[in-house]
Amino acid sequence: MHPVHATHTHAHSRRFAEMVHSACRRAGDATLAFDSTTAGTGDCPPVPAGVIHLYDEQAFIVTPDSCHAALAAQESADPEIARSGIPAMVEVADVAPVELREPVRALIWLRGTLHCVPAELQRDLALEIATEHPHDGLLDLGHGYSLVRLNLSSVVVAGRGGASLVTPAELAAAGPDPFWSYETGWLAHLDADHADLVGELARQLPEESRTGRVRPLGLDRGGIDLRIEGPAGDSDARLEFHRPVNDVVELSQALRLLTHR
Repeated sequence: MHPVHATHTHAHSRRFAEMVHSACRRAGDATLAFDSTTAGTGDCPPVPAGVIHLYDEQAFIVTPDSCHAALAAQESADPEIARSGIPAMVEVADVAPVELREPVRALIWLRGTLHCVPAELQRDLALEIATEHPHDGLLDLGHGYSLVRLNLSSVVVAGRGGASLVTPAELAAAGPDPFWSYETGWLAHLDADHADLVGELARQLPEESRTGRVRPLGLDRGGIDLRIEGPAGDSDARLEFHRPVNDVVELSQALRLLTHR
């Protein structure tokens, strides 16, 4: 394999793995659904996934007690289900931090097998999760909500540029983008108060792509994404940094380089 191609593939996989982690950390619109072909779960509608914590090749999810009860009933009735779990999927909508005509940047599908987390372990697990992923939804455990575990088999990220597959191993080796918690505030500030900088970034795009209003769409260690809201529809473009950045100083330098290249 040519070494340049291998580096590109690794960087591409890492970006999408970090994107999945970041989207799950701030997920405000996510649902968990059983496989409707599994006996006993066909009548269970999709339920909200209030917290999605990725650990190793698993996702721990806060769901209404009804979901946990349905799963527990199936595990009690069938030893094979208790061992192997029930096929299930979590859908996460990655929503842009600024108001756009079409706010969803990407859809993420986490597929795998769902298992109960014993009630006596949930509090300790929640405390452990909170040290890395503090979330108000963890406080709902024991008050109408329970914790379940999804053993991941596949992860797909779908956006305007197509679909990308992230393996559970790649996800386990990654974490959230270093700027995930700042992205919302930074992009909102950029959109509201720095039209000049957005204009400079837009000038880096091919002229035929600049047929509409250019808005900041996403920011991560590898580059910045722009949304072009045109009269005939929307399109997205990405400006890559010269190299991935790791802190605010490097990010500021990378953005300046983008506007002067």
